Amino acid sequence: MVPAKSGKSCRLLCGQTLFFPASALRAGHLTKWQELPFYFADSCLPSFVKIAKMAAPDATSLARPDPQKLAEAFRLFNEVSEELAASYHALERRVEALTKELAAANAEAERLRREAERNERLRAMGEMVARLAHQLRTPLAAALLYAGNLENPELPQAARLAIARKTVERLKHLERLIQDMLLFARGEVLGREKMSTSCVFAELAQTFEPLAASRGVQLLFRETTPVEFIGDRKAIVGALANLIENALSATPQGGRVEAWVEVDEERIRFGVRDTGAGMGPEVLERLFEPFFTTRSEGTGLGLAIARAVARAHGGGIEAQSAPGEGSTFVFSLARRLESVGS
Repeated sequence: MVPAKSGKSCRLLCGQTLFFPASALRAGHLTKWQELPFYFADSCLPSFVKIAKMAAPDATSLARPDPQKLAEAFRLFNEVSEELAASYHALERRVEALTKELAAANAEAERLRREAERNERLRAMGEMVARLAHQLRTPLAAALLYAGNLENPELPQAARLAIARKTVERLKHLERLIQDMLLFARGEVLGREKMSTSCVFAELAQTFEPLAASRGVQLLFRETTPVEFIGDRKAIVGALANLIENALSATPQGGRVEAWVEVDEERIRFGVRDTGAGMGPEVLERLFEPFFTTRSEGTGLGLAIARAVARAHGGGIEAQSAPGEGSTFVFSLARRLESVGS
């Protein structure tokens, strides 16, 4: 045990040494003893009193304890103290070993997590490559088939022109698919320019109002106060055009598609709502997956690109739909692009 700075030694007849607290000596309890075998700090006085009572149960005889019983009591106390100290050090070593084991387990868990993420990326990449090959092969095979028919010298001129148009359509579809894939793979904001919400709506209205009229669908644009913001104009207009095009495709004749914009201090939200057939939860769950589409002429990249554009501008895209209730998409952007770390 650690020696006390204010202790004094006394000697017993057995020749062993015990250091007692100065406070105990000052109290007059130990003035007759010399060289007892153990050492105590002042904080051990309560324990000393208990052991002394073991040697002299009668409190009045505390000044004249039995030396042999007192020495035995202190010997037992010392053994218990040593055992406690040994147990404490063993517990310390065990805690240290468990801490090292826990750190090693955490490191292994982190390694396994990174490996699982890598495997998931490889799996997703393999799946995307397989879908990409399928998406490219279909229009390419059709274009090659049409082009092969053009080699027939006996083909009538009208049929030749019709096949040529179909060939060009397939090649344009292939070109659009490649452009979409490049935009999706790039996934970043290419340019930043100042624009207003009213200019964005004006451009979209000019593009889609004739298409909506030809399909017998009412197309409405609702805006309260125009707001200027900074972003990639081409990417934003393209993303919103995809949402409106999807809404028009899903809305039957006599239906309505409504586009609106809402602004607060932090966000600009463009919304598109249709009165189409709506979608079930199984479709909503996969809606933003690359190459997932419910349209025969779709590439399956439009919504994935729209979400990438929104995220590149510090926002996101949300979809709500139910069978028979139409669909609503909200495309949001950060109002101050300079606060976005992109």
